[in-house]
Amino acid sequence: MTGKSESLQRPGPARPAFRPGGGAKDLTQGPIGKTLILFSLPVMGSNVLQSLNGTANAIWVSQVLGESALTATANANTILFLMLGAVFGISMAANLMIGQAVGGRDEAMVKRVIGTSAGFFLVLSLSVGVGGWLLTPAVLTAMGTPADARAEAITYLRVIFLAMPFMYFFSFLMMAQRGAGDARSPFWFSLAAVGLDVILNPILITGFGPAPRMGIAGSAAATLISQTVVLGAIFVFLYRTRSVLVLWPHEFKLLKPELAIIRTLVVKGLPMAAQMLVVSGAAVVMFSFVNRYGSDTAAGYAAAVQLWTYVQMPAMAMGAAVSSMAAQNVGAGRMDRVNRIAGMGSLYAALLSAGPIAVIYLIEPLVLRAFLPGGSPSIPIAIHINAIVLWGFIPFGVAFALSGVVRATGAVMAPLLAMVVSLWVVRVPFARFLEPVLGADAVWWSFPMGSITLFLLAGGYFLLGGWRKARLMAGIPSGGPPDTGLAGPPPEESEALDAVSRSSPPAPHKRESEAPAG
Repeated sequence: MTGKSESLQRPGPARPAFRPGGGAKDLTQGPIGKTLILFSLPVMGSNVLQSLNGTANAIWVSQVLGESALTATANANTILFLMLGAVFGISMAANLMIGQAVGGRDEAMVKRVIGTSAGFFLVLSLSVGVGGWLLTPAVLTAMGTPADARAEAITYLRVIFLAMPFMYFFSFLMMAQRGAGDARSPFWFSLAAVGLDVILNPILITGFGPAPRMGIAGSAAATLISQTVVLGAIFVFLYRTRSVLVLWPHEFKLLKPELAIIRTLVVKGLPMAAQMLVVSGAAVVMFSFVNRYGSDTAAGYAAAVQLWTYVQMPAMAMGAAVSSMAAQNVGAGRMDRVNRIAGMGSLYAALLSAGPIAVIYLIEPLVLRAFLPGGSPSIPIAIHINAIVLWGFIPFGVAFALSGVVRATGAVMAPLLAMVVSLWVVRVPFARFLEPVLGADAVWWSFPMGSITLFLLAGGYFLLGGWRKARLMAGIPSGGPPDTGLAGPPPEESEALDAVSRSSPPAPHKRESEAPAG
């Protein structure tokens, strides 16, 4: 097979036979726009499902247990997002390494990354689960969680921490499948997890039938059960389809950690994890600002945040899609396609962010009643918040897509710095120092101000930065010298990670799996 650039129509390197199994797809071939859409739609569908799950949980909690319970889950879910952000970077680094290795047809490297990552995630997830359980009261106190919601928030969050190891592995396997080019299977597993969660939520909250009445803990327990059951189903699927992402008995030796791969996961993963932690940390600070205005404002803000998840879904989906596509093309030496991927991803992110914003503005009073009782004083507060905040998610979506492409090459520090500046140099200080003048409006206006800053920084680095020269990890075959669009050969890159090729055994290039192919 040969790959062809849409823009240059230049033949790519010869593609050796490679059967990754498990629904994986080659993202280095075919028209970029169509491939991006077909890959991103299941990713977006998974995001829709996760948001619907959160929405359904919020509806049950608010309608059955009241506004204080909704405030409790909103505060606790902010911490949950913070903890998931801690592992996001490691998952993303593994995702990109898998994508580049699949693009380069190096099955041996895929197996090595999977083996080392599995052990790493086991230790990390257990540590976060235990630590989170112990520190829950202190963390909620630091957030300034309202007193009438504190006890329920502690109960809810502690059960969530019990589910954390399963949630971490669920997220890791989903991203690994996307790195291998399979976006459809994660969608179906997300559907199963969300469906089970939605069914169990009212049963465990209310004690329907033989189930115990668990109150707010039932909502968290539903998440624990659904994630655990579907995680087992993912393992069964991957083994039955003989996916390149699983280890067979003769490959279990790969579970012994390779320090060089762990180093790459950490060196490249921590900046991406830090980016999510920067976002989550800023969200915690913003919640602390909002909580000072009382439960009505906090509930209105919590309801608005539920709607924001739908607005951000296209940007998140495009960021994941362009990262996976770009990673495979980098591994295959197809840098000529990467600019097209970035352009298409940015356009789709902008259009698909604007769509839900328009819908929300049209039917906002109706949808807010799903989260807040009719006549609640929090409804007009939520409407006012959205009037100021929602439109700012359009530039945010474009910035997220551009950052997804940049990260796929291994340039992870610039997106982190852009996020730090937009949130901690612009958003948080804007809210803090203008609050005496604007009141709560300073908090709401800080959101679009931060989004515009992020867009300018991400766009500027994409156009002028040196991300095309970056390297994710030495030792992954690239299918030939990458076409960077520059004259002459690309310079040597990322010397901090060259130890991977020196300290790891050389990977056999272009070999077939030792396991029988499906």
